[in-house]
Amino acid sequence: MARGSGGASPCDLDREFAPQIAQLLATPPLQPAQEYYDELIQSKKHDGIRVNYNGKHGKGVFANKDFAEDDLILKDQMLVGAQHSLNKIDCVVCSYCFRFIGSVEFQIGHRLYLQNAGSSIGCHSERHCHGSESGSSTGSPGVTKGNSEDLPLEVIESLITGETSLPFSDHFALPEIVSCHGCEEERYCSQSCADSDWEAYHSLLCAGSNTEPSRRSALHKFIEHANGTNDIFLVAAKAITFTLLRYKKLKKQHDFQNKLAGSNFSLLMEAWKPLSMGFKKRWWDYIALPQDVDASGEDSFRQEIRDLAFTSLQLLKDAIFDAECAPLFSLEVYGHIIGMFELNNLDLVVASPVEDYFIHIYDLPDDKKEEAEKVTMPFLDALGDDYAVPCDGTAFFPLQSCMNHSCCPNAKAFKRDEDNDGHAVILALGPISKGDEITISYIDEDLPYEERQAELADYGFTCTCSKCQEEKPN
Repeated sequence: MARGSGGASPCDLDREFAPQIAQLLATPPLQPAQEYYDELIQSKKHDGIRVNYNGKHGKGVFANKDFAEDDLILKDQMLVGAQHSLNKIDCVVCSYCFRFIGSVEFQIGHRLYLQNAGSSIGCHSERHCHGSESGSSTGSPGVTKGNSEDLPLEVIESLITGETSLPFSDHFALPEIVSCHGCEEERYCSQSCADSDWEAYHSLLCAGSNTEPSRRSALHKFIEHANGTNDIFLVAAKAITFTLLRYKKLKKQHDFQNKLAGSNFSLLMEAWKPLSMGFKKRWWDYIALPQDVDASGEDSFRQEIRDLAFTSLQLLKDAIFDAECAPLFSLEVYGHIIGMFELNNLDLVVASPVEDYFIHIYDLPDDKKEEAEKVTMPFLDALGDDYAVPCDGTAFFPLQSCMNHSCCPNAKAFKRDEDNDGHAVILALGPISKGDEITISYIDEDLPYEERQAELADYGFTCTCSKCQEEKPN
């Protein structure tokens, strides 16, 4: 079992708001939690499943109808998610729904341009990422080595501007780019997604010219720190802004006039409810040890991780602190939010249309293929072997996260050809009867018993599924 970092918290808010923090981090009562999931399933029209929540076994997802093999069980919209920072070099996607945007030409040109720039300054894909061993900080391959320097810059730029059209690219039309009206960092597939992102998160995290200068500077420092250490801090920041903005909306809806902290806190608890349902343990207590840290160095490693989180939190507070929601900015809450993403996240993956495009060219009849490849082959060569990197990130899905693990699961997270956004897609691996629990595997279930149990220990449990019962040594 992982040990804590020890010592008093360096965050004054942890002491000042200890009772409120304890309420925020407490396990939700059974009845309100069950009502929350029932309402969520009803609002999303996921009639095929139900969430059962009880004190003995926690949460579980069960079938409300029969499913056949490969049937769609669930498409779950993320509550909070973000594209990995390095992955933005390879993929331009909607900052809200994570669909690829622009055009096939734009995607290729954008990547070649940054690949070319990276080569010219000796850019490397390695990063100093605390916690990357746990799998939720940076999974992007970053800049890949092709031969982009062999293409003239003006040719690459003509792809980005739309002056050059590639053969058959009209078969792979993508949504036009809608930019944030405040900054140029966030781009969207529609005005609807831009508005939704602004309302849910980005209005507090926008570092554009319309943002007050001192706050803009603080946001840049926070983002720079996250990009240089661990971009899971960016997801944690979105979780806090999500709660802050929900709080402000609830307060406005209730025409709230009472300024007493206790009354404000009841609204904060309501705003926090969607995140309160996630499994939470402090990041520095349960993060997997990197391979180069042995048991004698564990305490100092966990202390270092806590200090890293505190630095990030201080930078975020400088940018968006709200005194009415002060407990949200405690190190305890911040650590638990990050821990939730470490232990409850699902990789955010969206396949690249660039891959489909080049496969289409390859599959053309010989005469058309030969003609098309005269144009496309230089770009394919320039991209290199890893020519179609998918959108890659981390997200928390409210219903998928309720699914329990089994080493012999009856469902899997798997994107079909038509699934071109950031939703979690859960498919049946075989027949599932009404009333059965729907399970997925958190790990590679083909690993030997001991290795599976070691990996699952990071999630805080010992697996007793039928496969583990069979393979457990006597």
